[in-house]
Amino acid sequence: MTPDGIIEFLGGLDNVLTMRPGPGDGSPEISWGDTFFYYTGDGSTPSSAQPFATIVTKNYPGDEASHLDRPGAFRVNIAAGRAEFTRRVGRTPREIGDVPTDYSLEDAVLPHPVYGSAGWLAVVNPGSRSDAATRDLLRAAHARARAHHERDR
Repeated sequence: MTPDGIIEFLGGLDNVLTMRPGPGDGSPEISWGDTFFYYTGDGSTPSSAQPFATIVTKNYPGDEASHLDRPGAFRVNIAAGRAEFTRRVGRTPREIGDVPTDYSLEDAVLPHPVYGSAGWLAVVNPGSRSDAATRDLLRAAHARARAHHERDR
């Protein structure tokens, strides 16, 4: 999977707003080049919703464990929720600190190095081993975001 392939995949789901911050749009410079996916019922920018998935292409301050400073490295971050997180990782989000994790491991579903305790999963450079799981998780995160949106209307 490539970032463009993930963007295309998510763009095929209903009511997905894809935001790609860049120069001149008022976004923080650190976010330029990354991609954020929101569920929105009407195509407008959500005022308070969090993205249900992101693609990051660089290290952020305090989030260097995936070593995204390598050439071509990127990470897909997915708001999986606590139940799906536990199913995929084999421990609860609260237990992630109990087991050492190599967050730079490629093509594997892992706890997010910063937001794992909130039920986020991450995949660095998804490939053939994690492709199906990544797509399933993205669909599930989209469905969760849709349900949250419907509940808040």
